[in-house]
Amino acid sequence: MGRDVPALVFTRDDRRQYRNKMQNCLDAFAQMLSEERFELERPQVGLEIELNLVDAAGEPTMRSTDILEAIADSAWSSELGRFNLEINIPPRRLTAGGPDAWEKEIRNALNHAEERAAAAGAHLIMIGILPTLQQTDVGEAALSENPRYRLLNEQIFAARGEDLQISVDGVDRLRTYADTITPEAACTSTQFHLQVSPDEFADYWNAAQAITGVQVALAANSPFLFGKELWRETRIPLFEQATDTRPAEIKVQGVRPRVWFGERWITSVFDLFEENLRYYPALLPLCDEEDPQERLDGGGVPALAELTLHNGTIYRWNRPIYDVAHGKPHLRVENRVLPAGPTVADVLANGAFYYGLTRSLVEEERTVWSRMSFSAAEDNLHAGARHGIDARLYWPGMGEVPVAELVLRRLLPMAHRGLELSGMDTAWREPLLGIIEQRCVTGRNGAVWQAEMFHHIVDTSHVDNHEALRRMTRQYMEYMHLNAPAHTWPVD
Repeated sequence: MGRDVPALVFTRDDRRQYRNKMQNCLDAFAQMLSEERFELERPQVGLEIELNLVDAAGEPTMRSTDILEAIADSAWSSELGRFNLEINIPPRRLTAGGPDAWEKEIRNALNHAEERAAAAGAHLIMIGILPTLQQTDVGEAALSENPRYRLLNEQIFAARGEDLQISVDGVDRLRTYADTITPEAACTSTQFHLQVSPDEFADYWNAAQAITGVQVALAANSPFLFGKELWRETRIPLFEQATDTRPAEIKVQGVRPRVWFGERWITSVFDLFEENLRYYPALLPLCDEEDPQERLDGGGVPALAELTLHNGTIYRWNRPIYDVAHGKPHLRVENRVLPAGPTVADVLANGAFYYGLTRSLVEEERTVWSRMSFSAAEDNLHAGARHGIDARLYWPGMGEVPVAELVLRRLLPMAHRGLELSGMDTAWREPLLGIIEQRCVTGRNGAVWQAEMFHHIVDTSHVDNHEALRRMTRQYMEYMHLNAPAHTWPVD
């Protein structure tokens, strides 16, 4: 959500003032766009990874506060659940430092944190949904101590007026209810950031939207939830349901969800922030003292605190980000659709594919979003999440096609070209995109390995499902630390 918030009760006057302040922020943002006040010279990329905390047996452990103290690094922060942590990798130029620089930086940070966590009796695991997580693990006691999450929880249930229903039909069937938003903490993701100019923002956002289904299908790593085998990337339906402020009657009226793919291709970043104000009531109406127009008129850069806080409570799969760094404002596309893990090698391969493909799509003379309906892109997301690397997705000029064929024939060469345009030579590109290629050739990713390993353990050891998931989780962690891509992991 961007910043900590105090524990308090909101009044009707708070909400009125916040609405007015958000409109002031939006007006100031429009002026900044028209006056071209944004940082353009050194565009950077960024990365956030959410992780789970487990004990020696591979079970979730509710010790985020202790482990953060042990790690003692400002790059690490709490997340929604006490069994979650997040690391924010410093932003960088995409091609800075040579082929291995980013991977080395990430692995060093994760290894340092793992050493500190292990000394305190816990371990970090980078995975989309922790397989050993049970429904009893996600009650109110699992909610982070950070006041912002408790306040968000209160506001979502005040808007709903009833418990959350979680319903997912996959290999197994899940039907349950939750009285907190803590099931959302089961969803741990990788978030890629891409700084772009205001003029290019719409094209990059549209390109990111167009490939979400492909991204999820290739990188699926969340086949289990509460002991049940569901979708290959169960994070997608779980996240959509776990923060839904709408009771059933409001849904059928067409009110938009807060976890949202969107409903149209855009022509400006302004479209997204304007939609935020038009469609969504504030969950956290906290007003900042700054007057954005006064700050602008004085030659300064406004923080637009209300606009950014509100944006942080609307969970687009590709979210617009306004931020100020070193006194200069900039815009980013935050790609939020991918799960964490399985390895750093897999994460960086996913990033290379994303950055390269979006660059290539933006450069096309006839853009994919001019040839593809927005609803087809959304359908691809859910097909990719449900079926993973076995999904069939729609693509202009190819129709409905297996995702592996789509990537190998059409999208992987485009990703190579996009990275080349970004200054990445063949020797650098090949190892990264080679991982994507081999996933498609072998038909294997993290979700496939998890499911196969689980069934192998059940069939050969004749243990119950939870014990099989626990053993699989421990084996996953061993392979994760070896950093060999998941398509190479054996099942034995």
